[in-house]
Amino acid sequence: MFKDPFDIDNYAQDPDHYLAVPFVPTEEDTVAAMLALAGVGPKDRLYDLGCGDGRIVIAAARDRDAHGIGVDIDPMRIADAMEYAGWAGVEHMVDFIEEDLFSVDVREATVVSLYLLQSINVELRPRLLSQLKPGARIVSHAFDMGDWPADEKIRVADGYIYKWTVPAPVAGRWDWTRADGTTCRLELEQTYQQVTGRTWLGEIEARLVAAELTGERLEIELQADDATPVQRFILTFADGALKSVIEA
Repeated sequence: MFKDPFDIDNYAQDPDHYLAVPFVPTEEDTVAAMLALAGVGPKDRLYDLGCGDGRIVIAAARDRDAHGIGVDIDPMRIADAMEYAGWAGVEHMVDFIEEDLFSVDVREATVVSLYLLQSINVELRPRLLSQLKPGARIVSHAFDMGDWPADEKIRVADGYIYKWTVPAPVAGRWDWTRADGTTCRLELEQTYQQVTGRTWLGEIEARLVAAELTGERLEIELQADDATPVQRFILTFADGALKSVIEA
């Protein structure tokens, strides 16, 4: 009988299922820290890839009123997770799917949690970037995403937790007109959330002093020359288009 949800032996797995990552339970304090770092709340749908016994999904429902989906290829872990959800009283808020984490559709997720390996994270990275909406958060226990730098990183008792916010695609040319009739133009290049490029204020090429991309929101600072003040703009992107510009 499933007595204590945090006292599960790492018993032998079904030999018909190859596990790319061995099951290693996440400590309760680390689970809480992951959910806090991701800012999980009632409006979120969390997907835990390689969910094991489901403790991250269940904690998100129990402690933060979020809905969640756990994904694991091992039917024994799925059975444990479903039993634990009933024990915790959150079975109406969570679901568990027996599926390969490399094929599961995560487009509905606002948060994805991981405790895998760096090589697996890197292999998942293109899928996460293509399927998740800009602004979705990814949190990983212990392992990073290779050359995709984390937005935040915190120390916990058994290592680090990393957080990324999925960036909107902003590379390309963007034009808008200010209230005084001056045209502005950006020609941007992008590597994950890191943005560089050239800018123009009217006919004058300006210097891109700073650019910070968080989800759909790009904050930039432009300066025409050293004698003029820095000008700040907040651009919002959606569905591959520039939706709004605010002059801050």
